[in-house]
Amino acid sequence: MHAITIPEPGGPEALVWDEVPDAVAGEGEVLVEVTAGAVNRADILQRQGFYNPPPGTSPYPGLECSGRIAEVGPGVSGWAVGDEVCALLAGGGYAEKVAVPAGQLLPVPKGLSLTQAAALPEVVCTVWSNVFMVAHLRPGETLLVHGGSSGIGTMAIQLAKAVGARVAVTAGSKEKLDRCAELGADILINYREQDFVAEVKEATDGAGADVILDNMGAKYLDRNVQALAVNGRLAIIGMQGGVKGELNIGALLAKRGAISATSLRARPLAEKAAIVAAVREHVWPLVEAGHVRPVVDRELPMSEASEAHRVLEESGHVGKVLLVAP
Repeated sequence: MHAITIPEPGGPEALVWDEVPDAVAGEGEVLVEVTAGAVNRADILQRQGFYNPPPGTSPYPGLECSGRIAEVGPGVSGWAVGDEVCALLAGGGYAEKVAVPAGQLLPVPKGLSLTQAAALPEVVCTVWSNVFMVAHLRPGETLLVHGGSSGIGTMAIQLAKAVGARVAVTAGSKEKLDRCAELGADILINYREQDFVAEVKEATDGAGADVILDNMGAKYLDRNVQALAVNGRLAIIGMQGGVKGELNIGALLAKRGAISATSLRARPLAEKAAIVAAVREHVWPLVEAGHVRPVVDRELPMSEASEAHRVLEESGHVGKVLLVAP
């Protein structure tokens, strides 16, 4: 089979479409013939040498894919050869085939193409697990999403609106904020020109955000705490703004606030399976009813993964960038 390999860490040109040994379905796994994969920030970190796959998983980048089951491994029930699926991966999505633990499979939602479904698993599992399973966003509360036009952001807006929450977003241009508004965002903040703390406070009559979904990490830590409402919950899912920040514990105590920080990739299989099951129960009906949809910026051939990485690093996209297998 062919896959995107990383012979040496580096820039986008470090990604090489090459022939590699076939993936094999092990105990509790199925082999998926990949139709499409999607690009995530974690893939860029892996390419740069900063985010290695968990031991025993595929060395190739790609944290989600869609395709058809080509083989069912030992100990797997409920799935059959030919089933159209999408999957949450620890790696290997930038390839023609990938072995997937059965607990990380999802059926392709009705109404979506097989290619479109590749845009769902990582973002939906990230948003649902952090915003709802950990931070417990409730109807009537306010969610602040940093990077509202990203793949994560576009999904967070839609899911929060679907459960009756109010949504504030930050983005770096009017065009991106307009796209967020089309998806239902209520409070639009241009982080290049506006102070998100002041804007959220003003829009909530001084209360602040009940839940904040943050992809920046250290750079926003202090201001995120300032922007929290009393009993607010800050969910950190990225570190684009650095890994070390100073926390004002007094301010957090005054808010009776909580901070969580999670990632999906290295979680035990049972935890991932529980998240995937929750997504299938709670989110898939919303997708099939048309209340939530994947936002796809563009599709590129998988062999052109280097160009897809350039697109992500330039941050001009809205939603997901997909890689389509040959």
